[in-house]
Amino acid sequence: MEYRKLGKWALRVSEIGIGSWLTFGGSVDKKQSIHCLHHAFDKGINFFDTANVYAHGESEKVVGEAVKHLDRDDIVLATKVYFPMGNGPNDGGLSRKHVFEQCHHSLKRLETSYIDLYQCHRFDPNVPMEELVRTMDDLTRQGKILYWGVSEWPADKIAQAVEIASQLNAPPPISNQPFYNILGRSIEDSVIPTCEQLGLGQVVFSPLAQGVLTGKYKPGQKHPADSRANDPKQNAFMIGRDLMSDATLERVQQLSLLANEIGVTTAQLALAWCLRLGNISSCIIGATKTSQIDDNVKASGIKLSQDVIKRIDDIVSANYAGIS
Repeated sequence: MEYRKLGKWALRVSEIGIGSWLTFGGSVDKKQSIHCLHHAFDKGINFFDTANVYAHGESEKVVGEAVKHLDRDDIVLATKVYFPMGNGPNDGGLSRKHVFEQCHHSLKRLETSYIDLYQCHRFDPNVPMEELVRTMDDLTRQGKILYWGVSEWPADKIAQAVEIASQLNAPPPISNQPFYNILGRSIEDSVIPTCEQLGLGQVVFSPLAQGVLTGKYKPGQKHPADSRANDPKQNAFMIGRDLMSDATLERVQQLSLLANEIGVTTAQLALAWCLRLGNISSCIIGATKTSQIDDNVKASGIKLSQDVIKRIDDIVSANYAGIS
């Protein structure tokens, strides 16, 4: 496993991270979830990502149970806050009250005294940036979080957060967690250049496009019985991102042929493609089996030639609607 700095900051994360969205605490039982997390750690993964809203806190509990049996100092533990965790008027968003209270709830569920990376799960237009930055500053000064970041924020709001942090002499966000893969590249136009300029690193989610970029889904064929595409909640996300059309799946089959030609799996090709950019600090994978982890971690350190990168772009052309 190779490691990268998170943007310009000293924190180093594994090129392949492991997440818990829709898996740990949800579709995967607790024993298997902990086994997968421990296996990931054994394979060199040090970046564990979760969120309070995943399975309404259950994912954090499973991650916390796994981490307490490992050396905490060797783990970069990340979680998120924003989405509603109750029905009250202050039970969602990025207000000082909600962030402060949810940080403490997350610490309890994760069974830890601090969070390495505390991320704002979405941008909240109802909260002044000064309020959010000062809240993160206070949590940092109290030792409850070490760094903070954002997820799926537009470039101008990332720049605003960094500017306000500078004005308040407060720590700025150090990372962004966006959707990014061969089929979804919207962050390339403005988010990545802004983050490069301001020193934030990307920890991307869905680098395998919900499993589509493993090549297991075939155009015109039934989905594998145990696949995410057979879960209505996950399938809705995949359809919404235009990941399950025959046109998409046909292109992925061409990518699989290219991967086979250069001696890697389709998943390794997709992950290595993301990691071709220096601003991508880590690719967050989801896993229900240790075999998936074994395959994915081998992408760390793979360097794709410019010819292979061009051939990938030719297969998934700029005119293809799936690139957004």
